[in-house]
Amino acid sequence: MSKVLAVETFLAAEAGDHTARNLTITLFLVFVAVTLGITIWASRQTKTATDFYAGGRSFSGFQNGMAIGGDYMSAASFLGIAGIIALYGYDGFLYSIGFLVAWLVALLLVAELLRNSGRYTMADVLAFRMRQRPVRTAAAVSTITVSIFYLLAQMVGAGALVALLLGIRPGTTFLGMDADTAKVATIIMVGTLMIIYVTVGGMKGTTYVQIVKAFLLMSGALLMTILVLAKFNFNLSELLGQAAAASGKGSAFLEPGLRYGVEVAGNSTQTFYNKVDLLSLGIALVLGTAGLPHILIRFYTVPTAKAARKSVLWAIGIIGTFYLLTLALGFGAAALVGSQAITAQDKAGNTAAPQLAEALGIEFFGGELGGAALLAIIAAVAFATILAVVAGLTLASSSSLAHDFYANVLKKGEASERQEVRVARISALGIGAVSIALSIYAQNLNVAFLVALAFAVAASGNLPAILYSLFWRRFNTSGAVWSIYGGLLSAVLLVFFSPVVSGAATSMFPDHDWQWFPLSNPGILSIPFGFLCGWIGTVISKEHDEDKYAELEVRALTGAGAH
Repeated sequence: MSKVLAVETFLAAEAGDHTARNLTITLFLVFVAVTLGITIWASRQTKTATDFYAGGRSFSGFQNGMAIGGDYMSAASFLGIAGIIALYGYDGFLYSIGFLVAWLVALLLVAELLRNSGRYTMADVLAFRMRQRPVRTAAAVSTITVSIFYLLAQMVGAGALVALLLGIRPGTTFLGMDADTAKVATIIMVGTLMIIYVTVGGMKGTTYVQIVKAFLLMSGALLMTILVLAKFNFNLSELLGQAAAASGKGSAFLEPGLRYGVEVAGNSTQTFYNKVDLLSLGIALVLGTAGLPHILIRFYTVPTAKAARKSVLWAIGIIGTFYLLTLALGFGAAALVGSQAITAQDKAGNTAAPQLAEALGIEFFGGELGGAALLAIIAAVAFATILAVVAGLTLASSSSLAHDFYANVLKKGEASERQEVRVARISALGIGAVSIALSIYAQNLNVAFLVALAFAVAASGNLPAILYSLFWRRFNTSGAVWSIYGGLLSAVLLVFFSPVVSGAATSMFPDHDWQWFPLSNPGILSIPFGFLCGWIGTVISKEHDEDKYAELEVRALTGAGAH
């Protein structure tokens, strides 16, 4: 009798796996078909460089706010933050707070001024009163570096997701592929799709894809949050208590210090490094958004400064609501799935949210079939999230290569619009290939953590140059180049020699050890260093154009003459 039950249980599990797999593939293909249709339609509306880079500046504040939300609420938010909260409790919520507070910096310091001052890229503002070629070259290098860090996070999220979604476990295969091979194949597929979105649809196609994705993500997260709260009778104390009990860490799960700022008994030096690392992460998260190229170019897609302000306000509302929902997702996953089940599927916790969806489906929608259905829906939403964000990142970096480096450095401003757009499309292909290659080596890292590194690089290299350019009358070409390269190189070098890349079990290269920098987050050193380099570069140069700064100031405040 027990053998019969065992066989029936096995067959039911197999049926559930096949149902989830088929639903996932179907929903994913539907989303891809719809977004490719949008992209092809947008390609017919894309006739000029303004259409390709800025969507013809035709989007309303609400539409751009939704698109910013779609661009910003990435795989790191949906998968990475939920995973970190599920595994580390209180400490994981630091990411949610940091990402949200960062928007206030973007709103107050750069959104409106940047939109008024530039045309297509961040470098339009930086180079306005500087020598074009050195500043635009530096800006292009920085944009590509930040974008690739961010792209890694999305690709890694896609690879981690696919093994769960297709039911590939150790010892099983799908279409002849084991779990590792399937992850690599997924990374290649996502990279190929993002290249298609950008090269065919430009900013218009990418923006509409991001709007659709933002709606799907908010709907999915809200549904899961309501189900989690319903499971615990809308009692937050009960949810948190169950999460702490299931985590195996007890009350420490609800207190700071489980992952960041950990106190190591008998090792005051390591304790100090851990606390500084926490501070470094917080600084990078808060300051990083205002320097992210793929977010900055979104301000150029609206017709007026008023619409730019509205779009940021809409984005804050959407993003703020979403990050509150990540609390329920993370603690819900801890309570209903458990840390052991999460880490068994993915060591970094990137599959916590989809696993929670499966558990909720089983609980509320009729057993295994309901679990498979909800898992498939949330999986499709996660894929939508990844595809929309990688398209925005690829567009930002390819636009910078074409507009800043090709048109204004190589061609000295004499390239035609058609040539610019063609080079942007070719650049998207190259950037996609590099991102695919690097992502294959970064699969052991948590995607939220990878995004934090992108924030640190953006805050170290881009933010000092932007703020100095907008607010410091004395700032000049030398200062801009020094601040970008100084901040960028210091951040990248410190990361390279940190435990993130080598010397630890969770490193990108765990079998090698060349690390000497003790912190995982470089921001506490690299961000001040970027500002210092900008100041030194400025004061050692005699270049100074008072009239150009006055013109930039008027343009930044009024938008006169910018477009």
